[in-house]
Amino acid sequence: MNDRCMDDELGKRAGDFREVAMPTGVLRVSTDAAASLPAYPLDALLGFGARANAKRGFLFVSKVLGKHWPSRPGVMAGLHDALAAQLPPGLPGPAVFIALAETAIGLGQGVFEAHLRRAPEHEALFLHTTRYRIEGAPLIEFAEPHSHAPRQFLHLPADPALHALFLRARTLVLVDDEASTGTTFRNLAAACRTLNPALEHVHLATLTNFMGAQAANALAGGIGLPVSHGAALNGSFEFTAGESFPETAPAQVVGAAGGVAVGGAFGRAGLSQSLTVPAATVDTLASMAAPGERVLVLGTGEFMHAPFLLARALEERGIDVRVQSTTRSPILEWGAIGSRLAFADNYGEGIANYVYNLLPGQYAHVFVCHETPANDALRDLAAQVGGRLVHFRSGRQVDVADGAAS
Repeated sequence: MNDRCMDDELGKRAGDFREVAMPTGVLRVSTDAAASLPAYPLDALLGFGARANAKRGFLFVSKVLGKHWPSRPGVMAGLHDALAAQLPPGLPGPAVFIALAETAIGLGQGVFEAHLRRAPEHEALFLHTTRYRIEGAPLIEFAEPHSHAPRQFLHLPADPALHALFLRARTLVLVDDEASTGTTFRNLAAACRTLNPALEHVHLATLTNFMGAQAANALAGGIGLPVSHGAALNGSFEFTAGESFPETAPAQVVGAAGGVAVGGAFGRAGLSQSLTVPAATVDTLASMAAPGERVLVLGTGEFMHAPFLLARALEERGIDVRVQSTTRSPILEWGAIGSRLAFADNYGEGIANYVYNLLPGQYAHVFVCHETPANDALRDLAAQVGGRLVHFRSGRQVDVADGAAS
């Protein structure tokens, strides 16, 4: 089995090169320095992991997404600004920003909010895809073929004004952590064009662009619209699967009955403004950290951006803070994945969830942020990491648990 996303110039371009032997095969990565942002060299941006996924046995472990690796919120904010600055000038508006679940939800919402700051006069809408369902909300479904959980939903805004904004959009901005084949982008763009045939331009914003010229041209042809692409790092890769493969779990599904009901306040149902974290919540949590203590803000599953905003606010208070999130993605404990804790998912699907690179006692305080009501799964997670539960009921109401888990 050979998963190629590499052109003939592999290893010949001016840039960086890695050949990584992992339990699932061999990964070769070449970067194009001339086409990449100098502030984000390969080693500062990525590590490498092995996935328990027969479809794709490797993982680019981002150090700036706040997902599998604890990240500094200020560095993440700088990346959001850099990717927003790469949108071509003069794109037709309004623009719809769609972030791909689950890894890129925080990245996409950060890029959207950075765009609002850069161009406050431009109408824009943010949505993120999801593995879950909002009861009664219209949706479209598409596939992310290489994912361990390939089924995704995009809910259309229920609010009439936001729904109309979606249908008036002329630019579609798709945000993901990585571009390789472009299949997911093509599937999602096609679904959006079915609902809004007046779209004129598609822009891809990714942490890494490993598509290569041939795949990029094929993507533009498949979408049928002009396509631009902004990324922190450009290059190509080749993965050769090993003869033996670690035992893998079956592909995850989205609920036996078609999905777990969730809310839409944080991006699933559409937002036209930036999220905020109540100042009182920041005050309460900041008061718990003594000078010099290390703090982790831990998001849960698809709930990533509000925890980032909380971590950024704590960082601005001078607190030594990192942010990351739990995930449903099974990754081997190898390479950039130094540790793995497992627990039941807090969304009630009955599947295993994980948090990587987090050891008990590593931080003086762990604030476990969640959008679902507190349940046994969350209490188990908090107990494993010595954390305190922070429930975001909405953008305005946040409940902080009285005490940290023992």
